[in-house]
This record gives sequence, C-alpha cells and structure tokens, in this order.
Amino acid sequence: MTKLTLHIDGMSCGHCLHTVNRALASLPGVEVESVRMGRADLRYDERTTDPARIEAAVAEAGYRATAAA
Repeated sequence: MTKLTLHIDGMSCGHCLHTVNRALASLPGVEVESVRMGRADLRYDERTTDPARIEAAVAEAGYRATAAA
C-alpha cells in the first residue's frame, strides 16, 4: 500500500467531509485514513488504482483534489 495525501479545494462543511470520504472509500484498493477540511490522507494499492483515478473520484464528487508532493 502506498501513502497519499490529497489537498482538496471546495470543502466547507460536514456534508463535504462525508461526500469526499464516501467517494474515496468507494474506490477499490483505497483505505481512507482521515478526511479533514482541505485534506485527505489515505493508502492505496497501486495494482488496483492510481493517484489520477483517486483525484478523478474526488472531482466527480464536486471537489478539486491534487496529490501533495
């Protein structure tokens, strides 16, 4: 499993936290460690998914995510 931190723009309330958490948790091979305002920490199985797919799932939920360097 590979660690990944995402910076997430557009989150402002508890509903946002729930929506992002649900979007991330629904991806195969992703284990969500925490979701906070503007940030998500997770682990993913690189055989199953990749950062681009994870960012796309957050975008589909209505937010903009970028992997931290």
